[in-house]
Amino acid sequence: MKLYLIMLAVALVISAIGFYKYVYFISLGYGFSVAAIGAALLWSFRNSLTIKVWMICLLFIVYGCRLSGYLLIRELKSAAYRSTMKKEIKDGKEVSFPAKITIWITCGLLYACQISPVLFRLENGKTDDTVLLAGMIIMCLGVVVESMADVQKSAAKKKNPNRFVDTGLFKIVRCPNYFGEMLFWTGVLVSGANAMSGVLQWVIALLGYLGIIYVMFSGARRLELRQNRNYGKDPEYQEYVKKTPIMVPFIPLYSVADQKWLVG
Repeated sequence: MKLYLIMLAVALVISAIGFYKYVYFISLGYGFSVAAIGAALLWSFRNSLTIKVWMICLLFIVYGCRLSGYLLIRELKSAAYRSTMKKEIKDGKEVSFPAKITIWITCGLLYACQISPVLFRLENGKTDDTVLLAGMIIMCLGVVVESMADVQKSAAKKKNPNRFVDTGLFKIVRCPNYFGEMLFWTGVLVSGANAMSGVLQWVIALLGYLGIIYVMFSGARRLELRQNRNYGKDPEYQEYVKKTPIMVPFIPLYSVADQKWLVG
């Protein structure tokens, strides 16, 4: 658990950027925390890393830097995005400092829990195997899907900023970026599935996995509500949402708008 606490400390240091701007707790602080933890794992186990584990730690760095880098560039360059987020996301001015402390600690705990399957594999001294390889492949697929979705959405919005996106990956699922993220963290969990030892390690890993899945579905609900307001009267949009799953391709879940327990 000592190394887990170190990874938690890393996440808390990086995600403290949220005190500068409230939304950064769950945006820039999220991606850069994952990247920093990946780098910390590489350093902590530098003398015993195998090629596959080294690649997984590198994937954390690539994933986190790509995600937060994309969000930062979009925020800096897109006035429309800033305007939308100003309406959709709290600016934090009405949030008390104790509440911000609670959110900061919660985010740090979640980010450390998310990477814990890889940490526990290293800590338990498990060697490379097919389970690790399978997890790494799923993680890579998740990064590719999420990256493609972001690129395709940016291109579509540049072409027609006032229309919903239903091209590329968006033809088969309405939130392919969220789906890619869920794939990535599913790969992380798989990578440590046969390496974790004891109830506590499994509880920590599952809390991280289920936590990020909840966050993704909450984000999808927030997006759906916003799109319903913007495009709800468009017959093409109505047809699109009726036939295109919202989160997972080929799984007939078409809406989460009524799921108020998904707070986002």
